[in-house]
Amino acid sequence: MDLTQLLSWACIVFTVGMFSTGLTDLKKMQESKSADNIQFLPFLTTCLNNLGWLFYGTLKRDHTIVVVNIIGALLQILYIVMYFLYTKQKQLVVLQTLAAAAVLVCGWFYFTTILTEGEAQLNQLGLTCSVVTVSMYLSPLTDLVAIIRSGNVQVLSFPLTVATFFTSTAWVLYGLQLNDYYIMVPNTPGIFTSLIRFYLFRKFDTTSQ
Repeated sequence: MDLTQLLSWACIVFTVGMFSTGLTDLKKMQESKSADNIQFLPFLTTCLNNLGWLFYGTLKRDHTIVVVNIIGALLQILYIVMYFLYTKQKQLVVLQTLAAAAVLVCGWFYFTTILTEGEAQLNQLGLTCSVVTVSMYLSPLTDLVAIIRSGNVQVLSFPLTVATFFTSTAWVLYGLQLNDYYIMVPNTPGIFTSLIRFYLFRKFDTTSQ
C-alpha cells in the first residue's frame, strides 16, 4: 500500500468517524422523544457541504472524496429526518430545508449549465466548497471566546474534537500528496481550532480539579 492509498483510507475512516458523532444526538432524540437543545442547522449545512464535495469528487474522479461524502450526506439526511420527527418547530425546519434545497438547485444550475466543463468548472467548484468548509470550521470560534470567558468546557465534545483533529490532518496530508490546494487549505483551520479546543480542555479541566 503506497502513501496515497494509506492517506485515502485514513481520510475515509476518520471522516466517517467524525460524521458518526451525530449519532449521539440521534440517541438523545430517541431517548427523550425531543429535539430540544440540539441544533438543526449544522446537520443541514454539513449535508450541503457533503453534496458540494461529492460533485467535486465526481468531476475530479477521486473515489476517496466520493465515498466519504456519499456516507456523510446519507448520515446527515438521517439526522435531518429524525430531527424533523422529534422537533416542535417543524415549520421552521421545512422552511430552512427548502431554502437549502433552493441554494443547491441554483448551485447545480450554475455549475452544470452556465459553466463549461473543464478546469474552470472544477476550480470554481473547488473554491466554493473550500470557502464553505473554512466557514464551517471557523464558525465555532465565537463559542470558544464564550468558553474562555466562562471557563466552562462542558459544552465542548472531546470525542468530536479528537475526530476533527485527525480528520483535518488526514485531509491536509492527502491534499498535499495530490497537490490539490482545494483539499489541503480548507482543512487546515480544522487542525488549529482543534488544537485550541485541546488547550481549553487541558486548561479548564485542570483548573476545575
